[in-house]
Amino acid sequence: MKIIKVKDQAMGGQAGFAQFKAALDAGATTFGLATGSTPISIYEQLTASDVDFSDKTSINLDEYVGLGPDDDQSYRHFMQEHLFDAKPFAKSYVPNGLAEDADAEVKRYENIIDENPIDLQLLGLGINGHIGFNEPGTPFTEPTHKVALTQSTIDANARFFADEKDVPRYAYSMGIASIMKSKNILLVAYGEAKAAAVAAMVEGQVTEEMPASILQKHDNVTVIVDEAAAGQLSGNVEMTDFAG
Repeated sequence: MKIIKVKDQAMGGQAGFAQFKAALDAGATTFGLATGSTPISIYEQLTASDVDFSDKTSINLDEYVGLGPDDDQSYRHFMQEHLFDAKPFAKSYVPNGLAEDADAEVKRYENIIDENPIDLQLLGLGINGHIGFNEPGTPFTEPTHKVALTQSTIDANARFFADEKDVPRYAYSMGIASIMKSKNILLVAYGEAKAAAVAAMVEGQVTEEMPASILQKHDNVTVIVDEAAAGQLSGNVEMTDFAG
């Protein structure tokens, strides 16, 4: 893993933008995208730039079960607001939260990933080590699947909803095996609350109880962390400071 340390999330956006720009310059055509508060500073940098995705493909990590694309809490809506409206892609894939047949939907989505190999996959990191909605205990061999969200993930997402009871209990998510197919992976984590997960991901045992630890087995992973998120890494971890 290549670890890049930044001062704060704003600088992390600059560092993340540099990774996207390098991928584009290297000929990347397909980008795996993530939602949540963590990637917003990267999307802000992308939308403010002159980069062009109009002939590219995006594939999102996940979507809530039960929410349609027009729901303001759906991940499709999030992507439209934070990236797609300003930087449209030729094709943008997000799981169909209203699919009537869950088994058919996860197979359809995995086929999309296979037909459009991801050049750069953007990830956040849950405080319990989840990537996408792959919670602790998810098999490393799991493809795209329907996930029952843990209470800690529901609690973390509750701030986006008027009432905790409104938070969806299920989601469609790329599986860990799906994520590991990506040619390059960019994981971003900020804040002291993520420090233990960052340390376990980078230096801990590779175990399904810490889903992100599987990234130790991938050949091309870049991790962007702020000083707080890097706080529990040992002195044995080599980090590069991003100066902007």
